[in-house]
Amino acid sequence: MADLKRILLFFRSSLFILLADWLDFKSKKKKRRGICSSKILWIRRFSGFFFAAMLMIILSPSLHSFPPAEAIKSSHLDSYLRLPSYQASHSSKDRFSFRKASGFRNADECGFTDRKITGVCDPSLVHVAITLDVVYLRGSIAAVHSILQHSLCPENIFFHFIVSDADLETLVRSTIPQLKFKVYYFDPEIVRNLISSSVRQALEQPLNYARNYLADLLEPCVRRVIYLDSDLVVVDDISKLWITNLGSRTIGAPEYCHANFTNYFTGGFWSDQRFSRTFKGRKPCYFNTGVMVIDLVKWRRVGYTKRIERWMQIQKRYRIYELGSLPPFLLVFAGRVAPIEHRWNQHGLGGDNVKGSCRELHPGPVSLLHWSGSGKPWLRLDSNRPCPLDALWAPYDLYGHPH
Repeated sequence: MADLKRILLFFRSSLFILLADWLDFKSKKKKRRGICSSKILWIRRFSGFFFAAMLMIILSPSLHSFPPAEAIKSSHLDSYLRLPSYQASHSSKDRFSFRKASGFRNADECGFTDRKITGVCDPSLVHVAITLDVVYLRGSIAAVHSILQHSLCPENIFFHFIVSDADLETLVRSTIPQLKFKVYYFDPEIVRNLISSSVRQALEQPLNYARNYLADLLEPCVRRVIYLDSDLVVVDDISKLWITNLGSRTIGAPEYCHANFTNYFTGGFWSDQRFSRTFKGRKPCYFNTGVMVIDLVKWRRVGYTKRIERWMQIQKRYRIYELGSLPPFLLVFAGRVAPIEHRWNQHGLGGDNVKGSCRELHPGPVSLLHWSGSGKPWLRLDSNRPCPLDALWAPYDLYGHPH
């Protein structure tokens, strides 16, 4: 038995080294251009091999190394928005341990080295909003790490972190030094009485609804923002998503018009003309709210937050849907979305609601991998039961002590 264990350990280590070397080579080669279609084809072709092999190994929290680089230069930013004075049940430092990320700096093409950022209102910034909580913190850190890793101009990115239950600012700053960000407190009581029960308890958490209030939380000078979920990684330059032309629309997102849209609402909704006629004159398609480009100026002008809240109130009384924070967005925006290429949300990698299920990538190129659904890559990796594509999340994971 001891000999067998040594053989398996040797096989595991050898496979890990080969995989790490391959990912490291590809990362350096494609760092500024994202994942190319040939890489995705390679992954599909050998996904069966990965699945069999990865059941036998435990992936390291970091699969490839990056050359040392100068840390992001600090700027004289606006003072941070502080949390209300309350004590968390456990210190985030005691519960989490993250390795410090390598520094990142702008490429020469950015033309940004001759001046400093003046603050959150600087017009040259790319604004990204992500929620932070203790349950998904590991995923959020990995998402930020992936964005910086693949950005041509990482110093131009400003992160807006929305929190509601713990002071995580110190932890983020120690993990990614001099990161440009602000922390905003979202009071759970704002939506507590608006939330209805859902098919999964995780969908009922108040912070899931923070995206509805970005126009109120962020400074008025922030005119546009990219909202991202915490269970994804970006493998392309996020500035390409930032410059999306929304036209007359308020939000942009990848749409999936082949999905059966009627499934997102109850039979009672479709049989009641008071509700179903909201889609009259529209061609609604499903879109995933985990990746959106939002025009905050138009959002504030029209007052979309109140419209979403109104549908949540109707849901409390009539039970017109089952899926948490998604349906209100569909009710307000479906059929009125600026379409974005599907490469920017390869979603469903978490297996939806099927426990233990593994998904493959959708056809086409990939710029963003999204583990929406119940299966999260960090949980599957820790349990030594990963899906093949979880290997693409692992390089951005900073959780744990250095090896």
